[in-house]
Amino acid sequence: MTTVVPTSEEDPILSVVRSTAEMSWAEAGPEVAEQQVSSLCLEAQEFIVAGRWLDLASLMITSADLVFSKASDKDLECIFTIICDLVKKPENLDELLEMAKLLSTKIAQQPNDKPVLRLKILFNLYNLLENPYSRFCVYMNILKLALEGKVTEHVIPSFKKMDNLLKEWDLGVQDQRDLFLAISNVLKEHKSSPKETLKFLTKYLATFSGEDAQVMEEAKEEAAFTIIEFVKAPDMFQLLKIFQTQRLDAYMEFHTTNSELLKSYGLVHEECVAKMRLMSIVDLASNESGLIPYSLIKDTLQIEDEEVEPWVVKAITSKLIDCKIDQMNQAIRVSRCTERVFGPPQWLALREKLATWRGNIANVITTIQANKVTEEGTPAMQGLVIS
Repeated sequence: MTTVVPTSEEDPILSVVRSTAEMSWAEAGPEVAEQQVSSLCLEAQEFIVAGRWLDLASLMITSADLVFSKASDKDLECIFTIICDLVKKPENLDELLEMAKLLSTKIAQQPNDKPVLRLKILFNLYNLLENPYSRFCVYMNILKLALEGKVTEHVIPSFKKMDNLLKEWDLGVQDQRDLFLAISNVLKEHKSSPKETLKFLTKYLATFSGEDAQVMEEAKEEAAFTIIEFVKAPDMFQLLKIFQTQRLDAYMEFHTTNSELLKSYGLVHEECVAKMRLMSIVDLASNESGLIPYSLIKDTLQIEDEEVEPWVVKAITSKLIDCKIDQMNQAIRVSRCTERVFGPPQWLALREKLATWRGNIANVITTIQANKVTEEGTPAMQGLVIS
């Protein structure tokens, strides 16, 4: 049998249990209510004495959630401050984590009932916790509540601290994946900057690197959305156009005024320069006569003399061009290059090539047939000759 040590003033925990129980059972009548209130208070006392903090938290949060629509905001803040303070009690880390999950999940369960107050309570719970992963679990319920309760504006400021929070939480791949997707959904709902939404969607998609096809299927919808939004962004459309149709100088000019933008999308300047140098070689190969001087390659790629041949070799090994390097004349002779775009001019050029090939083949066939007739007629003619 549990022994309860009396105090001169009622324990705040028991006071909350009593007040929430009274509100919950008020409509059942005095006799029933008094019996239920006494039973709950006795059960709470037993949990306190036994140090069963998780069970106590479960009892208290269940009662408190029932009176959320009945109590004033001020009373609810007081009630949940005492309930959330229970997270300081457990010494066992697993118990603490379970309590954090229990409280935050229960508080976030009714997102349309005073969502801003619920968020305030959850942020208070988050700040009371010291364990990083327990904090993360609460934060995920904060995002869930903000999204479903349509109060996303209250959580968006926290995204600015995300780099520091990630270091603190030290999450595994699956948790990172869930976090980035949740944040991107909040940003979509809030109709925030497309750049910020894309930033977290890109982080989300990056967590699938190296996964098998079955796992990557999960990201299919978000990947399609990311591509569409990326292309729709005016700055990114301009950048894609540069990569598709222009040379290195155009990219360098774009970078001068948009360096921070590129960083925000996770684009590495040095890698972009390397790609544009290869694209510039292709552009030279398609626009020049087929003979490209080293000097033109050097100026177009903005490199030193000794770097010209290595870059040409990179283009060849990347199967972007076929050419012969003429060191004697300091030039390359291009025999084939990959088209950067394939529009009407390229279709017309292809048509002309096919017509030429067709004509050449017809000439070859005609020549073969003529030679065959000649060869077949020769023995007959020889039989008519008088020796």
